[in-house]
Amino acid sequence: MTEEILEYLEYAGHGLSLFAVAVILIGFAGAAGRYAWQFREFGPEKDFQQFKIQLGRALTLGLEILVLADVIDTITTEPSFLSLSMLAFLVVIRTIVSWTLSLEIEGHWPWQSEVPESDDAQARKGELTDA
Repeated sequence: MTEEILEYLEYAGHGLSLFAVAVILIGFAGAAGRYAWQFREFGPEKDFQQFKIQLGRALTLGLEILVLADVIDTITTEPSFLSLSMLAFLVVIRTIVSWTLSLEIEGHWPWQSEVPESDDAQARKGELTDA
């Protein structure tokens, strides 16, 4: 019975990995579609910023799901120092990538409070919402 549960968990881990890849691909397709659709409206610079933010959100979500899948995969395999160290390495790398994506999307590190925008940045942001 325990072997059956481990087998189902292994399938769940693989399913989550595929789901994470699908989230990233669908997020990319959605962001690229919006980029192409809104290119004329906002201009290349503003539209590209929105594309990067939307793509970064999809990547961040996909990476979080991949971490969950890796945890499940590590649980279902025979415990060893190698599998544990591989999980730790993957979690650290994905955490660093998530932090840098957060910096790109929000403009500050996750542990910092929100950086107040300058008057010039607020004026440009107002132009974007007025259009």
